[in-house]
Amino acid sequence: MHIPHFDNQNQAIVDCDDQRTPLCYFNIVKLTKGESFTSQVDGYETCLVPATGSIDVTVGEHTFDAVGKRMHIWEGDPEGVYVPVGMAVTMTCVSDAVEVFVAGAKFDEVYTPFVVREAQIDPVQYGSDDTKTHRKIKHVLGKNPGGQVGKLLVSELFTVGAGGWSGFPPHKHDTDALPNESRHDEVYNFRFNPEHGFGAQFLTREGDEMGDVYHIRNGSTIQIDKGYHPCVAGPGYEMYYFTILAGLSQRPLHQNFHPEHAYQLETIPGIKDMINKFK
Repeated sequence: MHIPHFDNQNQAIVDCDDQRTPLCYFNIVKLTKGESFTSQVDGYETCLVPATGSIDVTVGEHTFDAVGKRMHIWEGDPEGVYVPVGMAVTMTCVSDAVEVFVAGAKFDEVYTPFVVREAQIDPVQYGSDDTKTHRKIKHVLGKNPGGQVGKLLVSELFTVGAGGWSGFPPHKHDTDALPNESRHDEVYNFRFNPEHGFGAQFLTREGDEMGDVYHIRNGSTIQIDKGYHPCVAGPGYEMYYFTILAGLSQRPLHQNFHPEHAYQLETIPGIKDMINKFK
């Protein structure tokens, strides 16, 4: 469930057919200027998103230059490249250094590669300081991506200000019971500003009174397979997390809010617009 930060040496952190979240794939690739890395994930469509730095990308006959314009995740908007199922993609670092998130979803059709530039990022901001839910989301592969996508949703989520809750009210998406709920596996990678910040990830299975709580730090990876899963950043710290959602039967996400807390949807400004952005 919780994978603490470690040097993964450009190897998958959540690999294909993972026992807990089999629909998701996740890797972090780190390169220095001039270095290249080739990724090929059979049975999964993927998206390359530089966390920091810039890469030239070649996938099939397509070339996308200088993907990624920011040197820090807290500054500027992301960019990304959609990579079809099973296709080899080569990324070459063209900045001093780069850290690239590789997000994937299990899928069996082959579509066409495309690039997502800063101007195409779909942002949404909601919540408030008063409700301790002020949050910003930047959709890389959101409701209306720049090309055809199968089952993959990719976003960056930020707490706005220092401290506060995210993923609240508690919600889950572990059962295909449409139109009320969809089955989506989910993987997060957390970052904090400053880096010594911390937070907590909650996970409560349906029917349980009490759940598990994980101490999350800079670089923590969390896998969500079942249950309600809000998280919180400690006071004085900004929290970011890279989010991979992979659907079982469809791409649109339908969240099921915990019945004891669902009334809070009416108290959080803009949250219903946020929910619709995932559908």
